[in-house]
Amino acid sequence: MIQKKILILGLIIGLFSSCAEEKTPGLAGEGPLTFEIIQISTSLGDMYAYLYNETPLHHSNFTTLAKEGFYDSTEFHRIVTNFVIQGGDPNSKDSDRSNDGSGSPGYTIPAEIDSAKFKHSYGAMGAARSGNATNPLRASNGSQFYIVTDENGESFLDGEYTVFGELVKGWDVAKSIEKKPKNADGLPLDRIPMTVEVHQYTQEVLDAMDIVIPKH
Repeated sequence: MIQKKILILGLIIGLFSSCAEEKTPGLAGEGPLTFEIIQISTSLGDMYAYLYNETPLHHSNFTTLAKEGFYDSTEFHRIVTNFVIQGGDPNSKDSDRSNDGSGSPGYTIPAEIDSAKFKHSYGAMGAARSGNATNPLRASNGSQFYIVTDENGESFLDGEYTVFGELVKGWDVAKSIEKKPKNADGLPLDRIPMTVEVHQYTQEVLDAMDIVIPKH
């Protein structure tokens, strides 16, 4: 009888010990809340971007390509001072630079333009596209993107291109890329390859990195 009481007491203590280890309420298997952040790494430093859930086609396409390694070794092939830096063309991976800026994954993305909510402010991340004459529906190139480097923004682009994210860290890196020497067409004289990664960060990590998630 004494052994049974000791066994039962041990089970009760073990039960309460197990409960004490569960420090946060929630369903089994749930982890801490995380936020998706895009890291664009170059030899000039790293930029971090937040993609909008309100542009799901562009958001999903970009993260899918990034996870597949599509963007790795593509380059920032176009620089326009106090305007944008542009990259993501698969043609920029090879040694032939004459066709940089004309490539794609072989498809376009339907426009998700919301100029009332997402504007071409400093650090805005938008999808490149062909002109209205051949593309009246403003469909986006399947991979090429640009980052606004004008600190005053580029409001005349609002309503014309899909803005699907924005920088949350690394604006100085974007400006450093913008200042690189280039030819008359905006092609950098020195190649600027990138790698792109998709991360899930907790709020604690974001705070440590001094990253603030934008609210719209």
